[in-house]
Amino acid sequence: MLQPTEKIWHNGRFIPWNDAKIHVLSHVVSYASSVFEGVRCYETKQGPALFRAQDHARRLLDSAKIYRMEIPYSIDQLAAAMSDVVRENKLRACYIRPISLRGYGDVGVLPQNNPVETYIACYPWGRYLGEEALKDGVDVCISSWNRFAPNTLPALAKAGANYMNSQLIRMEADINGYAEGIALDEAGYVSEGSGENLFVIRDGKVLTPPLGASVLPGITRDTIVKVAAQLGIPVVETIIPRELLYIADEVFFTGTAAEVTPIRSVDRIVVGKGHRGPITEQIQKRFFAIVNGDAKDEFGWLLPVQGVPEPQPVGA
Repeated sequence: MLQPTEKIWHNGRFIPWNDAKIHVLSHVVSYASSVFEGVRCYETKQGPALFRAQDHARRLLDSAKIYRMEIPYSIDQLAAAMSDVVRENKLRACYIRPISLRGYGDVGVLPQNNPVETYIACYPWGRYLGEEALKDGVDVCISSWNRFAPNTLPALAKAGANYMNSQLIRMEADINGYAEGIALDEAGYVSEGSGENLFVIRDGKVLTPPLGASVLPGITRDTIVKVAAQLGIPVVETIIPRELLYIADEVFFTGTAAEVTPIRSVDRIVVGKGHRGPITEQIQKRFFAIVNGDAKDEFGWLLPVQGVPEPQPVGA
């Protein structure tokens, strides 16, 4: 369950957690008119640091532009606000949720008279698919729900409306005893999980679906492409037939929430040897070395959060 913190950033100022409320007739309630991000703050050896905050801020503004939502903040301002809300709540590791939504105004579909409100919250949150999943992997299924077809909903936008589709995928998987579902695109090729991008390893090559397969341009997805290149592992964007998941050597999810999570079976068919494979492990270790501050931050991905107090010893 969500663990409340003290303050939430709202349109440039801090408000108490319990005051971050909207009217039931706000446009977003009826029409899911919101765009949002998920960002992690990691506890590194050098102190708390946001991972790729500017890239998340840029994607938030991109999503808003697609949906004709005016957000009056720059990338740097949004990244700074993320840092501020972590500092204000005195957290050293947490999950950050920036969200821009259409608020109270007209009740019709046309949203031009509804204000755009921007909130940034942060709260403690552990491993999305469980701590043990990072090593042992998870069991997933192919969902009966496809990703939306091109020119229906914009897959490049991280929008609230898109996640109605994700909810159907995740609920179906959960009811049937799986940790997650994988959606196919309208042509029947592999797209992504309900909230994760997907990578498939076969004969030493890492494959991932292209953005044209109704795939969100994931920040962690991009991270893994760059990390794999550093490790000398080739990555190819290509359409992926469903059956390739069954005969793959390794498969793994990526995402801000899922980080790098191996998949040990698809539709009850064991992937590889049924646990985290060597290439997945190599990529995973490199990823965590970067986000935890154990490896050089060559890409400038970590934004330090200054002024967060050190944790006090027990009994102090």
